[in-house]
Amino acid sequence: MLQPRICLRQAQHLRTLFPYTSLRNYAEAQSIDHTPPPPITATSTVQDVNPYASSVRPEDTPEAPFQLRSYKPRTPGTRHLRRPVNDHLHKGRAYLPLTFPRKGQHIGGRNNSGQIRVRHRGNGAKRRIRIIDFHRNAPGKHTVERIEYDPGRTAHIALVHNNATMEKSYIVATQGMRAGEQVESFRQGIPQLLLDALGGSTDAGMVAAKTAWRGNCLPLHMIPTGTLVHNVGLKRGGKAQLCRSAGTFAMVLGTQQKDEKEGVVGGKMIGEGEGEGEGEGERQEEGVKRGKKDLYVEVRLKSGEVRRIHREACATIGTASNTNYNRRQLGKAGRSRWLGIRPTVRGVAMNASDHPHGGGRGKSKGNVQPVSIWGQLTKGGYKTRKKRNINRFVVTERPRNQKSDTKMKKKERKERKKKN
Repeated sequence: MLQPRICLRQAQHLRTLFPYTSLRNYAEAQSIDHTPPPPITATSTVQDVNPYASSVRPEDTPEAPFQLRSYKPRTPGTRHLRRPVNDHLHKGRAYLPLTFPRKGQHIGGRNNSGQIRVRHRGNGAKRRIRIIDFHRNAPGKHTVERIEYDPGRTAHIALVHNNATMEKSYIVATQGMRAGEQVESFRQGIPQLLLDALGGSTDAGMVAAKTAWRGNCLPLHMIPTGTLVHNVGLKRGGKAQLCRSAGTFAMVLGTQQKDEKEGVVGGKMIGEGEGEGEGEGERQEEGVKRGKKDLYVEVRLKSGEVRRIHREACATIGTASNTNYNRRQLGKAGRSRWLGIRPTVRGVAMNASDHPHGGGRGKSKGNVQPVSIWGQLTKGGYKTRKKRNINRFVVTERPRNQKSDTKMKKKERKERKKKN
């Protein structure tokens, strides 16, 4: 494609006026704050006697304005290309010991006999699967080395190492997490050093002030009410299963732990042996009988569903990273193919032997109801919701069949006209 010519004298004049700009700057960011990031202070080699006594809560990075990087339309594929501004990501390769190659015929959506089971998948760039630690059972402080891009998920990942054993692992990065921060997991209980720093107090507010920080993994009963969390588990001792994609979060609503004799039960949040055994039924803890309802915490998911989850299940404080992922624009069909997504063909454009809507002349679908490629009704008439064996852990179902605001406004206008 022909490029516009630039006069040499004009280029020299521009260079003198703007010495820090390049003449071949293809990418332009919209509403970018050019203030330099705060310097990362190196951690001291001499550890304090009690690291929790001098620990400071990480500052919440201010939410940057909505940023998308646009490109000069030098090619048709870059005219509509929009990407989130993620200049803090690592530019090099991944940590290879925590990856393995993505190989096999399953990449094309096929099963072990070679038959297609998932359509619209195939080809794409080579990838390596990153091994993510969704359990986070290792106690102690971990230092974030860098934030990386993961081709296998929408959220970013963070490479962390254990300060005691120097063992490295990948975790899902929290929104606002940067290199040099300290994160910790309290799934094994509150360490004795933290209790000593609190003066032996086990008050829920004091403990939460030292543990409920961005990127820390805690049991649900240790998280204050109203806190936004992600990487939420479903079972005691299990891995994170909910709210793992980019920009997702859940809110802890809490639970009323009541007993006939004691009233409101204040659960003690210490002990490494807490949470052992099965989660069903009643159990004895600190001399107080805990019923079945007291074993669960209510959590509201982003879909609006309120679900009861075991109090010993894990959750990470904060929102999953890469919140502007849904606002990206690929710009051309080729980028979709690079991601391993094949084209979607309409049934009307197929032959009669390939789809129930295929065949015929023109755009007719044979005067039949809209169905899928397997003959199932796609616009009503095929019920899939269960009437029995409903999930008993769902307190409030997610809202369904909500009418749009425009339809509601039209109805209100009609009612006003009728009244007038």
